[in-house]
Amino acid sequence: MAMLKVAVPNKGILADFATEMLAEAGYAVRKDSKTLRVVDSANNIEFFYLRPRDIATYVGTGALDLGITGLDLLMDSRSKAVRVANLNFGQSTFTFAGAIGEFKSIEQISGKRVATAYGNIVEDYLKGKGIEATVIRLDGAVETAVSLGVADLIADVVSTGNTLRQAGLEPFGEVILESSAYLIANSSSSDQHTSLLRRLNGVVVAREYVIFDYDCPANLIEQASVITPGIESPTVSPTKDANWLAVRALVLRSETNAKMDELYDLGARAILVSAIHAARI
Repeated sequence: MAMLKVAVPNKGILADFATEMLAEAGYAVRKDSKTLRVVDSANNIEFFYLRPRDIATYVGTGALDLGITGLDLLMDSRSKAVRVANLNFGQSTFTFAGAIGEFKSIEQISGKRVATAYGNIVEDYLKGKGIEATVIRLDGAVETAVSLGVADLIADVVSTGNTLRQAGLEPFGEVILESSAYLIANSSSSDQHTSLLRRLNGVVVAREYVIFDYDCPANLIEQASVITPGIESPTVSPTKDANWLAVRALVLRSETNAKMDELYDLGARAILVSAIHAARI
């Protein structure tokens, strides 16, 4: 079987999270940021560390089988690569921003100059809304474009909004795109990514969920199962005392304390929470 070729971001937040996720999934990853290629013979996979913006192009043309990149970068590339799975990291919001108090709605963009590093996304969005504006393509940070007189407003990826505020800008209008990291594939590799996808999904589950173990009065098991339904169903086992049952279920990590409180108030006891190191769902 041919070795699977996978593109990985070589720098930035996407690179850090992608490398960490691949390592957690049991793959060989680079130890030096200057390394451009890693061969994992044990798993028959080869990783290429590329600029995040170029990954969709490499995958879409068939040069590589799979890649990890942001949804915003995929859409801006207009690549033929297809989305395989949301990897739930690198979340960001793509939106318009202008001088504080100047813009209230996207209709006001008509006839204006919009600076962005994501020209195709902006052009496609404005075309879909029937708005005509001049899109000015810049490479990299665009926050200073307004103060320097290059543009009237910008369209950019926003995480915390601190950079915008420092530049005297504020977001307005509806969100153009909610982005996060995705596993993408070229159209001919759809039958090759099963193992990689299963492993990465296992990492996502391990990060998002915890294991609940608790003792529940037998007469309250139905109510407890509503609180912790698990993925398919909670596992219920008998104990030495016929009046009690042992329950195990997956619970969203973000709901841990709330669920513990609900269970305790219901009458469950010995509630234990454990981290998941790996999973297959």
